[in-house]
Amino acid sequence: MVKTRIAPSPTGYPHVGTAYIGIFSYVWARKNGGKFIVRIEDTDQNRYVEGAEEGILRALKWLGLDYDEGPDVGGPNGPYRQSERLELYRRYAQQLLDEGLAYRAFETPEELAAIREELQRKGLGYGYDGRARKIPREEAEARATAGEPHVIRLKTPETGVTVVHDVLRGNIEFDNREIPDVVLLKSDGFPTYHLAVVVDDHLMEVTDVIRGEDWLVSTPIQKLLYQAFGWDEPKWYHLPLLRAPGGAKLSKRTGHTSIDYYREAGYLPEALRNYLSTMGFSMPDGREIFTMEEMIEAFSWDRVSLGGPVFDEEKLRWMNGKYIREVLSLEEVCERLKPFLEAAGLSWESDAYLCQVVEAMRPRFETLAEFVEKARYFFTEDYPFEPKAEKELKKGLEILRELKEVLAGLSDFAPERTEPALVGYAEAKELKLRKVMQPLRAAITGTLATPGMYELLEILGKERVLARIERALAHAEEREGNA
Repeated sequence: MVKTRIAPSPTGYPHVGTAYIGIFSYVWARKNGGKFIVRIEDTDQNRYVEGAEEGILRALKWLGLDYDEGPDVGGPNGPYRQSERLELYRRYAQQLLDEGLAYRAFETPEELAAIREELQRKGLGYGYDGRARKIPREEAEARATAGEPHVIRLKTPETGVTVVHDVLRGNIEFDNREIPDVVLLKSDGFPTYHLAVVVDDHLMEVTDVIRGEDWLVSTPIQKLLYQAFGWDEPKWYHLPLLRAPGGAKLSKRTGHTSIDYYREAGYLPEALRNYLSTMGFSMPDGREIFTMEEMIEAFSWDRVSLGGPVFDEEKLRWMNGKYIREVLSLEEVCERLKPFLEAAGLSWESDAYLCQVVEAMRPRFETLAEFVEKARYFFTEDYPFEPKAEKELKKGLEILRELKEVLAGLSDFAPERTEPALVGYAEAKELKLRKVMQPLRAAITGTLATPGMYELLEILGKERVLARIERALAHAEEREGNA
C-alpha cells in the first residue's frame, strides 16, 4: 500500500510551500488507494512557535487535505508529534552505538567553531572532521556515564559513493567524503531531523517520500541511516521549489506566503489548491481549471515538471475570480461571503437580496474580501464618497435635484420604467446619458465603479434611492457652503 506523509515543523505560519507538497502527497496516496498522514516535527525547541501547530492543522483542513493518521486523528500509530516520541529515538540511537555505526562526540561549541573554521580554510565544505571517532569506546561510555555533555554522530563511509534514486530525477551520486558525520542525538536528548525522520518514516510505514528539492542534499545521509538499520528505504521524489516572479525563492520578501493570508483575504480553498497543483502538474487536455478529484484521476509522475514553478499572486487572483464567476454556484458564493460581511459589521435583509447583489457584482470582484470592499453601499447607508464621486456630485447638483423629482414619480424601479425615464430626461435636456448617470451613480453609491444603473436602481429600490439622493444633495451643498 502506498503511504505518503507531510511533516511540517511548527516554527511559524502555515506556508504555501507546505500546501504545495501536501497536495502532491495527498493526490499520490489517493490515486493508489493508500494513506496520507501528517506528522508534526517539533523537536527543534529553539524554533518552536506557540500556536503554529494549530495553524498548520487549520490550514490543511481549510484546503481539504484530510489525513488518515496524525495529530487529532485516531489510528494505530497516531497522533504523531515527534516531541512525544523522544524515548524511541534514543533507543534507536543507542542501537547504532551498540553496533559500532555511531559514536559519542564531546566537543564544546567553541571547539566545534574552531573545527569549522579550520575546515573552511582547507576548502572543505563539511562542518566536522570526525575526530571523536578515535576515542576508545570504553572511554566514551565512561565520560557519558559521568555526565559529560555530548552528542551522538553517525559514522559515515569515508570512501566510495552513495547513490540516491529519485523517481523524478534518476540516479544521483554523492561522494561519501563530502557526507559529514551528522549529529543524530543532541546533548539535550532531542533527535536531529535526520534520525527522527528515518525512524518515523520506517515505523509509520511511509513508502513514498515527496518533498521539496532543498531536501535532496540530506537524502544520502538518510539512505545511509536506512542501511545502518537494515531497513528498506522509501521511494524519493523531490519537487522543484516554488519561485517568485523573477526567479527568487518564494519568501516573505518576495510576496505573501502564508495560507492564512489567502484565507483571510477571501481566496477560495478550491482555487488555491487548483493553482498550487498547476505549479508542477499539467492535465492531459491542458486545461488550468480542475478539481482535486480530476487531478487524482489524471495524475501520473510523467506529467510533473521539474522546471522552477513561479507562484504569481496575480494569476492566483485570476483563477480565484474564475471560480467565483464560473465554478461555484451563485448560492455557494453567497454562503462563502456571509462570514466576511459579518466580520465587517454588515447585514442583509434576506438571502434573496444578498444573492441579487452578488449576481450583479460577480464580474467585479476576484476575492471575497474584495466584494465586501466594493459592495459596501448595498448593505449600509454609512458609505463614504470617493474623490471622483465628490467631483461628479459637485458638477451635477442641478441634475440630481431634477432627477429626484423624475424618479419620485415612478411607481417602482423596475428597469422597464427607470430606463425610459432616465433616457427621456437626458434627451429633453439635450445631455449625453453619461452626464445624467454619473452624478446619480455617485449619489446613491459613493463611487463610480458599480453595476449597470438600471440593475442598481432595481436592487436598491425606490425608497432607499430617493433617501440617498437627498443625503448626497445635503452633503454636496454643505461642502459647497464651506468652500
